[in-house]
Amino acid sequence: MAGGGGTRFWPLSRKARPKQFLNLTGKDILVNETIDRLSGCIAAEDIFIVTNVTQAELTLQETKGRIRRDHVLAEPAARNTAACIGYAAMEILKKYGDGIMCILPSDAYIQKVDVYREVIEKAVRTAEETDSLVTIGITPTFPSTGYGYIKRVAKEEAVWYPVEEFVEKPDMETAKEYLADGNYLWNSGMFIWKASTILKKFEELLPDIYECLVKIGDAMGTEQEKEVLNEVYPVIPKISVDYGIMERSDDVVVLEGDFGWNDVGSYDALEVLYAPDENGNLQYGDCSLIDTENCICYAKDKLIATIGLKDVIVVETEDAVLVCPKDRAQDVKKITEKLEKDGKTEYL
Repeated sequence: MAGGGGTRFWPLSRKARPKQFLNLTGKDILVNETIDRLSGCIAAEDIFIVTNVTQAELTLQETKGRIRRDHVLAEPAARNTAACIGYAAMEILKKYGDGIMCILPSDAYIQKVDVYREVIEKAVRTAEETDSLVTIGITPTFPSTGYGYIKRVAKEEAVWYPVEEFVEKPDMETAKEYLADGNYLWNSGMFIWKASTILKKFEELLPDIYECLVKIGDAMGTEQEKEVLNEVYPVIPKISVDYGIMERSDDVVVLEGDFGWNDVGSYDALEVLYAPDENGNLQYGDCSLIDTENCICYAKDKLIATIGLKDVIVVETEDAVLVCPKDRAQDVKKITEKLEKDGKTEYL
Protein backbone atom coordinates (compact mmCIF):
# COMPACT_ATOMS: atom_id res chain seq x y z
CA MET A 1 0.00 0.00 0.00
CA ALA A 2 1.61 3.22 -1.18
CA GLY A 3 -1.11 5.83 -1.39
CA GLY A 4 -0.50 7.85 1.77
CA GLY A 5 0.44 11.50 1.99
CA GLY A 6 2.95 11.28 4.85
CA THR A 7 1.73 14.58 6.31
CA ARG A 8 3.68 14.10 9.54
CA PHE A 9 6.89 14.42 7.49
CA TRP A 10 6.13 17.83 6.04
CA PRO A 11 8.05 19.71 4.63
CA LEU A 12 10.17 16.77 3.41
CA SER A 13 7.02 14.92 2.33
CA ARG A 14 4.67 16.59 -0.15
CA LYS A 15 1.58 15.51 -2.10
CA ALA A 16 3.71 15.15 -5.23
CA ARG A 17 6.36 13.15 -3.35
CA PRO A 18 5.01 11.58 -0.15
CA LYS A 19 6.87 9.69 2.54
CA GLN A 20 7.30 6.38 0.70
CA PHE A 21 9.56 8.20 -1.79
CA LEU A 22 11.85 9.63 0.88
CA ASN A 23 15.28 8.17 1.58
CA LEU A 24 15.24 8.40 5.37
CA THR A 25 17.70 5.59 6.06
CA GLY A 26 20.47 6.73 3.74
CA LYS A 27 20.15 3.47 1.73
CA ASP A 28 17.16 3.83 -0.59
CA ILE A 29 13.65 5.25 -0.67
CA LEU A 30 11.27 3.47 1.70
CA VAL A 31 9.12 1.80 -0.96
CA ASN A 32 12.18 0.23 -2.60
CA GLU A 33 13.42 -1.04 0.75
CA THR A 34 10.00 -2.62 1.29
CA ILE A 35 10.14 -4.37 -2.10
CA ASP A 36 13.75 -5.51 -1.73
CA ARG A 37 13.34 -7.02 1.73
CA LEU A 38 10.72 -9.41 0.30
CA SER A 39 13.36 -10.98 -1.93
CA GLY A 40 13.48 -14.71 -1.32
CA CYS A 41 9.99 -15.07 0.08
CA ILE A 42 7.82 -13.37 -2.58
CA ALA A 43 8.68 -13.46 -6.29
CA ALA A 44 9.29 -10.02 -7.79
CA GLU A 45 6.77 -10.71 -10.57
CA ASP A 46 4.07 -11.29 -7.93
CA ILE A 47 4.43 -7.92 -6.21
CA PHE A 48 1.72 -5.29 -6.71
CA ILE A 49 1.61 -1.67 -5.57
CA VAL A 50 -1.63 0.20 -4.97
CA THR A 51 -1.11 3.96 -5.15
CA ASN A 52 -2.89 7.16 -6.10
CA VAL A 53 -3.35 7.80 -9.81
CA THR A 54 -1.30 11.00 -9.49
CA GLN A 55 1.64 8.97 -8.14
CA ALA A 56 1.48 5.98 -10.48
CA GLU A 57 4.10 7.16 -12.97
CA LEU A 58 6.37 8.37 -10.18
CA THR A 59 6.03 4.95 -8.55
CA LEU A 60 7.11 3.20 -11.76
CA GLN A 61 9.97 5.64 -12.20
CA GLU A 62 11.28 5.44 -8.64
CA THR A 63 10.97 1.67 -8.24
CA LYS A 64 13.30 1.30 -11.23
CA GLY A 65 12.02 -1.84 -12.87
CA ARG A 66 11.19 -3.69 -9.68
CA ILE A 67 7.45 -3.70 -10.46
CA ARG A 68 5.64 -4.58 -13.68
CA ARG A 69 3.68 -1.70 -15.17
CA ASP A 70 0.40 -3.62 -14.99
CA HIS A 71 1.07 -4.40 -11.32
CA VAL A 72 0.87 -0.74 -10.29
CA LEU A 73 -2.80 -0.28 -9.45
CA ALA A 74 -3.81 3.37 -9.60
CA GLU A 75 -6.68 4.51 -7.38
CA PRO A 76 -8.62 7.37 -9.00
CA ALA A 77 -9.60 8.56 -5.50
CA ALA A 78 -8.41 7.96 -1.94
CA ARG A 79 -11.01 5.75 -0.22
CA ASN A 80 -9.03 4.37 2.76
CA THR A 81 -7.56 0.89 3.17
CA ALA A 82 -10.66 -1.28 2.71
CA ALA A 83 -11.16 -0.11 -0.88
CA CYS A 84 -7.41 -0.35 -1.59
CA ILE A 85 -7.21 -3.94 -0.35
CA GLY A 86 -10.47 -4.99 -1.99
CA TYR A 87 -9.30 -3.57 -5.33
CA ALA A 88 -6.03 -5.52 -5.10
CA ALA A 89 -7.86 -8.71 -4.07
CA MET A 90 -10.16 -8.48 -7.08
CA GLU A 91 -7.17 -7.90 -9.37
CA ILE A 92 -5.39 -10.97 -7.97
CA LEU A 93 -8.52 -13.09 -8.27
CA LYS A 94 -8.89 -12.09 -11.95
CA LYS A 95 -5.19 -12.59 -12.76
CA TYR A 96 -4.45 -15.75 -10.76
CA GLY A 97 -7.79 -17.31 -9.87
CA ASP A 98 -6.80 -16.92 -6.20
CA GLY A 99 -3.68 -16.42 -4.14
CA ILE A 100 -2.30 -15.51 -0.74
CA MET A 101 -2.12 -11.74 -0.35
CA CYS A 102 0.50 -10.13 1.89
CA ILE A 103 -0.68 -6.57 2.52
CA LEU A 104 2.27 -4.46 3.63
CA PRO A 105 2.69 -0.71 4.17
CA SER A 106 5.26 0.75 1.80
CA ASP A 107 6.94 3.04 4.32
CA ALA A 108 7.92 1.05 7.42
CA TYR A 109 11.44 0.36 8.68
CA ILE A 110 12.58 -3.21 9.45
CA GLN A 111 15.87 -3.79 11.23
CA LYS A 112 16.09 -7.61 11.18
CA VAL A 113 15.21 -8.49 7.59
CA ASP A 114 15.92 -12.24 7.88
CA VAL A 115 13.59 -12.57 10.87
CA TYR A 116 10.96 -10.51 9.06
CA ARG A 117 11.06 -12.88 6.06
CA GLU A 118 10.67 -15.89 8.34
CA VAL A 119 7.57 -14.38 9.95
CA ILE A 120 6.08 -13.53 6.53
CA GLU A 121 6.61 -17.14 5.38
CA LYS A 122 4.98 -18.49 8.58
CA ALA A 123 2.06 -16.10 8.07
CA VAL A 124 1.58 -17.33 4.49
CA ARG A 125 1.51 -20.96 5.67
CA THR A 126 -0.98 -20.02 8.39
CA ALA A 127 -3.30 -18.37 5.84
CA GLU A 128 -3.04 -21.45 3.59
CA GLU A 129 -3.72 -23.93 6.38
CA THR A 130 -6.38 -22.12 8.44
CA ASP A 131 -8.18 -19.93 5.89
CA SER A 132 -8.14 -17.25 8.59
CA LEU A 133 -7.50 -13.52 8.47
CA VAL A 134 -3.87 -13.33 9.56
CA THR A 135 -2.14 -10.26 10.95
CA ILE A 136 1.33 -9.62 12.36
CA GLY A 137 1.64 -8.04 15.79
CA ILE A 138 4.89 -6.48 16.89
CA THR A 139 6.51 -7.42 20.19
CA PRO A 140 6.27 -4.14 22.16
CA THR A 141 9.56 -2.83 23.52
CA PHE A 142 8.17 0.14 25.47
CA PRO A 143 4.73 1.46 26.54
CA SER A 144 3.82 3.26 23.31
CA THR A 145 0.82 5.59 23.16
CA GLY A 146 1.29 6.08 19.42
CA TYR A 147 0.31 2.58 18.27
CA GLY A 148 -2.89 0.58 18.35
CA TYR A 149 -2.67 -2.80 20.07
CA ILE A 150 -3.80 -6.36 19.40
CA LYS A 151 -4.73 -8.53 22.38
CA ARG A 152 -4.02 -12.16 21.68
CA VAL A 153 -5.60 -15.08 23.50
CA ALA A 154 -3.16 -16.28 26.15
CA LYS A 155 -1.88 -19.79 25.55
CA GLU A 156 1.37 -21.70 25.38
CA GLU A 157 3.95 -20.66 22.83
CA ALA A 158 2.63 -21.23 19.32
CA VAL A 159 3.13 -20.11 15.72
CA TRP A 160 -0.12 -18.12 15.81
CA TYR A 161 -2.66 -16.99 18.39
CA PRO A 162 -6.38 -16.18 18.14
CA VAL A 163 -7.06 -12.45 18.42
CA GLU A 164 -9.26 -11.46 21.36
CA GLU A 165 -9.62 -7.78 20.46
CA PHE A 166 -8.13 -4.77 18.71
CA VAL A 167 -7.47 -1.80 20.99
CA GLU A 168 -7.13 1.89 20.06
CA LYS A 169 -4.08 3.95 20.98
CA PRO A 170 -3.99 3.96 24.82
CA ASP A 171 -2.93 6.54 27.38
CA MET A 172 0.42 6.02 29.10
CA GLU A 173 -0.91 4.18 32.17
CA THR A 174 -2.90 1.77 30.00
CA ALA A 175 0.10 1.24 27.70
CA LYS A 176 2.19 0.29 30.74
CA GLU A 177 -0.49 -2.22 31.76
CA TYR A 178 -0.47 -3.71 28.24
CA LEU A 179 3.30 -4.09 28.32
CA ALA A 180 3.22 -5.79 31.73
CA ASP A 181 0.38 -8.11 30.66
CA GLY A 182 2.46 -9.76 27.92
CA ASN A 183 -0.47 -10.58 25.63
CA TYR A 184 -0.70 -7.23 23.85
CA LEU A 185 1.15 -6.60 20.59
CA TRP A 186 1.53 -3.45 18.51
CA ASN A 187 -0.75 -3.37 15.47
CA SER A 188 1.60 -3.25 12.47
CA GLY A 189 -1.04 -2.93 9.74
CA MET A 190 0.34 -6.05 7.99
CA PHE A 191 -2.25 -8.59 6.83
CA ILE A 192 -2.03 -11.99 5.12
CA TRP A 193 -4.99 -13.94 3.69
CA LYS A 194 -6.40 -15.55 0.58
CA ALA A 195 -7.84 -13.08 -1.93
CA SER A 196 -11.02 -15.17 -1.99
CA THR A 197 -11.26 -15.12 1.82
CA ILE A 198 -11.09 -11.34 2.14
CA LEU A 199 -13.59 -10.84 -0.69
CA LYS A 200 -16.03 -13.14 1.13
CA LYS A 201 -15.58 -10.90 4.16
CA PHE A 202 -16.39 -7.85 2.04
CA GLU A 203 -19.52 -9.57 0.80
CA GLU A 204 -20.55 -10.41 4.38
CA LEU A 205 -19.54 -7.28 6.30
CA LEU A 206 -19.20 -4.49 3.72
CA PRO A 207 -21.77 -5.34 1.03
CA ASP A 208 -21.86 -1.79 -0.38
CA ILE A 209 -18.12 -1.91 -1.04
CA TYR A 210 -18.32 -5.47 -2.32
CA GLU A 211 -20.93 -4.44 -4.89
CA CYS A 212 -18.56 -1.77 -6.18
CA LEU A 213 -15.65 -4.21 -6.28
CA VAL A 214 -17.68 -6.69 -8.32
CA LYS A 215 -18.47 -3.98 -10.89
CA ILE A 216 -14.79 -3.12 -11.14
CA GLY A 217 -13.82 -6.80 -11.32
CA ASP A 218 -16.32 -7.52 -14.10
CA ALA A 219 -14.71 -4.76 -16.18
CA MET A 220 -11.11 -5.89 -15.59
CA GLY A 221 -9.41 -6.92 -18.81
CA THR A 222 -12.01 -5.18 -20.99
CA GLU A 223 -11.92 -1.91 -22.90
CA GLN A 224 -14.25 -0.43 -20.29
CA GLU A 225 -11.96 -1.17 -17.32
CA LYS A 226 -10.58 2.35 -16.86
CA GLU A 227 -13.97 3.98 -17.44
CA VAL A 228 -15.70 1.76 -14.88
CA LEU A 229 -12.87 2.20 -12.37
CA ASN A 230 -13.06 6.00 -12.66
CA GLU A 231 -16.84 5.92 -12.32
CA VAL A 232 -17.20 3.43 -9.46
CA TYR A 233 -14.10 3.84 -7.30
CA PRO A 234 -14.73 7.42 -6.13
CA VAL A 235 -18.13 6.44 -4.67
CA ILE A 236 -16.81 3.50 -2.62
CA PRO A 237 -17.50 4.25 1.07
CA LYS A 238 -14.42 5.39 2.98
CA ILE A 239 -13.52 2.96 5.76
CA SER A 240 -10.37 1.23 6.97
CA VAL A 241 -10.02 -2.53 6.75
CA ASP A 242 -9.39 -2.49 10.51
CA TYR A 243 -12.78 -0.97 11.35
CA GLY A 244 -14.72 -2.52 8.50
CA ILE A 245 -13.51 -6.12 8.70
CA MET A 246 -10.78 -7.00 11.22
CA GLU A 247 -12.55 -5.72 14.34
CA ARG A 248 -15.83 -7.34 13.27
CA SER A 249 -14.46 -10.80 12.43
CA ASP A 250 -14.12 -13.75 14.79
CA ASP A 251 -11.57 -15.68 12.73
CA VAL A 252 -8.55 -13.39 13.05
CA VAL A 253 -5.21 -14.82 14.18
CA VAL A 254 -1.95 -13.05 14.93
CA LEU A 255 1.71 -13.99 14.58
CA GLU A 256 4.20 -12.24 16.80
CA GLY A 257 7.00 -10.37 15.07
CA ASP A 258 10.18 -9.27 16.81
CA PHE A 259 12.19 -7.90 13.91
CA GLY A 260 12.93 -4.28 14.78
CA TRP A 261 9.80 -2.74 13.23
CA ASN A 262 9.05 0.96 13.20
CA ASP A 263 6.31 2.64 11.19
CA VAL A 264 8.44 5.80 10.84
CA GLY A 265 5.27 7.76 11.48
CA SER A 266 6.85 11.06 12.55
CA TYR A 267 10.18 12.84 12.88
CA ASP A 268 10.94 11.50 16.34
CA ALA A 269 11.08 8.00 14.77
CA LEU A 270 14.28 9.04 12.99
CA GLU A 271 16.06 8.35 16.26
CA VAL A 272 15.60 4.66 15.45
CA LEU A 273 17.42 5.08 12.13
CA TYR A 274 20.39 7.21 13.18
CA ALA A 275 22.77 7.13 16.13
CA PRO A 276 22.69 10.36 18.17
CA ASP A 277 25.84 12.36 18.88
CA GLU A 278 27.31 12.76 22.35
CA ASN A 279 24.65 15.37 23.21
CA GLY A 280 21.75 13.22 22.07
CA ASN A 281 21.29 15.16 18.83
CA LEU A 282 20.37 13.57 15.52
CA GLN A 283 22.02 15.43 12.64
CA TYR A 284 21.36 14.98 8.92
CA GLY A 285 23.03 17.25 6.37
CA ASP A 286 25.00 20.40 7.18
CA CYS A 287 24.46 21.25 10.85
CA SER A 288 26.41 23.35 13.38
CA LEU A 289 25.08 23.00 16.92
CA ILE A 290 26.13 24.89 20.08
CA ASP A 291 24.79 24.03 23.55
CA THR A 292 22.10 21.95 21.85
CA GLU A 293 20.71 18.73 23.38
CA ASN A 294 18.33 15.97 22.26
CA CYS A 295 17.37 17.76 19.04
CA ILE A 296 16.63 16.49 15.53
CA CYS A 297 18.17 18.66 12.82
CA TYR A 298 17.52 17.69 9.20
CA ALA A 299 19.14 19.95 6.60
CA LYS A 300 18.57 19.43 2.87
CA ASP A 301 19.91 22.54 1.12
CA LYS A 302 21.24 24.99 3.71
CA LEU A 303 23.19 25.01 6.95
CA ILE A 304 21.18 24.60 10.16
CA ALA A 305 22.83 26.43 13.07
CA THR A 306 21.42 26.29 16.60
CA ILE A 307 22.32 27.74 19.99
CA GLY A 308 20.88 26.66 23.32
CA LEU A 309 18.11 24.42 22.01
CA LYS A 310 16.77 21.33 23.76
CA ASP A 311 14.22 18.73 22.60
CA VAL A 312 13.42 20.54 19.34
CA ILE A 313 12.94 19.40 15.74
CA VAL A 314 14.35 21.61 12.95
CA VAL A 315 13.82 20.61 9.31
CA GLU A 316 15.00 22.73 6.38
CA THR A 317 14.02 22.34 2.73
CA GLU A 318 14.31 24.56 -0.33
CA ASP A 319 11.05 26.44 0.30
CA ALA A 320 10.07 25.76 3.92
CA VAL A 321 11.42 25.38 7.46
CA LEU A 322 9.76 23.45 10.28
CA VAL A 323 10.53 24.12 13.96
CA CYS A 324 8.63 22.32 16.71
CA PRO A 325 9.13 20.63 20.10
CA LYS A 326 9.91 16.92 19.84
CA ASP A 327 6.89 16.05 21.95
CA ARG A 328 4.67 17.70 19.29
CA ALA A 329 6.05 15.62 16.40
CA GLN A 330 2.68 13.94 15.86
CA ASP A 331 1.10 17.38 15.32
CA VAL A 332 3.12 18.25 12.20
CA LYS A 333 0.14 17.17 10.09
CA LYS A 334 -1.76 20.13 11.56
CA ILE A 335 0.58 22.40 9.59
CA THR A 336 -0.56 20.82 6.32
CA GLU A 337 -4.17 21.29 7.38
CA LYS A 338 -3.54 24.97 8.12
CA LEU A 339 -1.70 25.52 4.85
CA GLU A 340 -4.67 23.97 3.03
CA LYS A 341 -7.09 26.21 4.91
CA ASP A 342 -4.97 29.32 4.25
CA GLY A 343 -4.76 28.58 0.52
CA LYS A 344 -0.99 28.07 0.58
CA THR A 345 -1.27 24.90 -1.46
CA GLU A 346 2.03 25.52 -3.24
CA TYR A 347 3.70 24.29 -0.04
CA LEU A 348 1.75 21.04 0.03
